[in-house]
Amino acid sequence: GVKIDFMDRSDQWMVSYYERVTRCAAEHRLLVDWHGSYTPKGLFRTYPNLVNYEGVLGMEQGARCQPENSNLLPFIRNAVGPMDFTPGAMLSAQPEENRSTNSNPMGSGTRAYQLALYVLFEAPLQMLADSPMAYERERPSAEFIASVPTTWDELRVLHAACGKQLVVARRKGAKWYVGGFTNNEPFETEIALDFLPAGRKFRMTSFEDGVNADLQAMDYRRRVRIVDASTRIPVKMVRNGGWAAVIE
Repeated sequence: GVKIDFMDRSDQWMVSYYERVTRCAAEHRLLVDWHGSYTPKGLFRTYPNLVNYEGVLGMEQGARCQPENSNLLPFIRNAVGPMDFTPGAMLSAQPEENRSTNSNPMGSGTRAYQLALYVLFEAPLQMLADSPMAYERERPSAEFIASVPTTWDELRVLHAACGKQLVVARRKGAKWYVGGFTNNEPFETEIALDFLPAGRKFRMTSFEDGVNADLQAMDYRRRVRIVDASTRIPVKMVRNGGWAAVIE
């Protein structure tokens, strides 16, 4: 496939260019990811090889990309189609501490926030924001990211407040993934796992904000517990924090 960037406009010639390139790619059995693009306008209904658009202020914008804007995206931008956001920064920071540079890219929001984005944001072709070295060093986080599917069989919204907090559960096959984030205010809730099949036990591995994550955003806790359909899980997030889990 191809990922094409820097169109940066939507005049008649460029809109025609989108379709001509996508059609040509389809004829050659290539996937297309439009970066530096406007938001989706329905072209992927004609050409299913078109899997992503950018059309969003994403992680590559460094310190400009903050949860106060990103937390609107599932309600607004993702509502019109898939989104090439490029999440997954391992060098996580609270927004006021984000000193992102080309050689040391940072991402606003806690580590758990960054992991949750892979569940919360819809993108059939997901990206990684950081260097291979960073993921090699942060293996538990990298293994969780690698396990998250990019297409889903079922969606459950467990809590939603536009631009503030969101917690969703998504199923792929027999596995469930849960992702949640909050804005610049701490947030606590409790989620019911009644979407799980009754009469069975499951292992849930969660990534949660650490005790110091409101200051040191890379602080997180990984927990493993046994759950079933009757289990209720307390979810606690610091400011600009998150919560992510896989249930299998």
